[in-house]
Amino acid sequence: MSPRIGLIPGDPSGIGPELVARLLAEDCIAEAEVLLIGDRHVFELGQAQAGLSHEMTTVDAAADWTRADGLALHEMQTLTPDEVVLAESTEASGRSTLRVLDQALDFVQQGVIDAIVFAPFNKASMHMAGIGHSDELHYMAEKLGVSGYISELNTLDGMWTSRVTSHIALKDVADAIDAHRIEEATHLIDRTLRRAGYARPRIAVAALNPHAGDGGNFGREEIEVIEPAVRKLAGGQMAVTGPLPSDTVFLKVTRGEIDAVVTMYHDQGQIALKLLGFDRGVTVQGGLPVPVTTPAHGTAFDIAGRGEADVGATRAAFEIACRMVSNWEQESAA
Repeated sequence: MSPRIGLIPGDPSGIGPELVARLLAEDCIAEAEVLLIGDRHVFELGQAQAGLSHEMTTVDAAADWTRADGLALHEMQTLTPDEVVLAESTEASGRSTLRVLDQALDFVQQGVIDAIVFAPFNKASMHMAGIGHSDELHYMAEKLGVSGYISELNTLDGMWTSRVTSHIALKDVADAIDAHRIEEATHLIDRTLRRAGYARPRIAVAALNPHAGDGGNFGREEIEVIEPAVRKLAGGQMAVTGPLPSDTVFLKVTRGEIDAVVTMYHDQGQIALKLLGFDRGVTVQGGLPVPVTTPAHGTAFDIAGRGEADVGATRAAFEIACRMVSNWEQESAA
């Protein structure tokens, strides 16, 4: 059975609606049953920006929406057309984003869809609307009742990263790193890659300090925390190595020697992946009970409404979600 993907337009003020319109014209759409979730006028705005037109049929998502003529649309009314202000963070756009996301999360819990793909959110707008969390991942985790370890994972052209710490100040990183978090981050990316189709993911754990601490001359985190955690993971038959210097570990990824890097902090992995391919990177919301993916870039207010948005990362996010649904079902059957 084809994966049932809920597709939501992200922040209406950014390039999200245009990206959705462009994605719907891509061949990969045929790999899945797609349910559009959101305001009709937002999707139509994106089509106008992209110079495209798609037939959308309003459906009752509680029924068999996959039989709809054209594209199935669960139509909502979260904001009026005149509340959409391009290229600006607004409370109205943030409120719309959260309401549409809430509906998509309800649908996965009800079994209406198998996965969510969302176009870029704008964190400032969501905070104006009262998200109550540091980011959308923690918001989704609460809505889905997840109490275990969660982390954003990023992928680009077969390269993957996870994080031991994420949205915290750099000065707090060293104190936040411990063996348990390293093990959780490594297990999470191993499990996620298996669900993405990797039989035995090859994982490297990055060091924190320059030259992996240089034998303790530049810090002892590698000796006292990271290396013991890696030994324990390797002892559990996981294909993991490290700690490896962060200024060279991504060379091993680009050479195809490893599949994934467990990074110690946000920018350690983000800089590498965005430099290698800003318009192709994908974020996977790791630790949730269903696949949720999005392009790794933001709302790009500088080009919102111009018809210039590159669909590459959104297409990759959609394709990864489809693969993950398939492997998730196989894992559940086993």
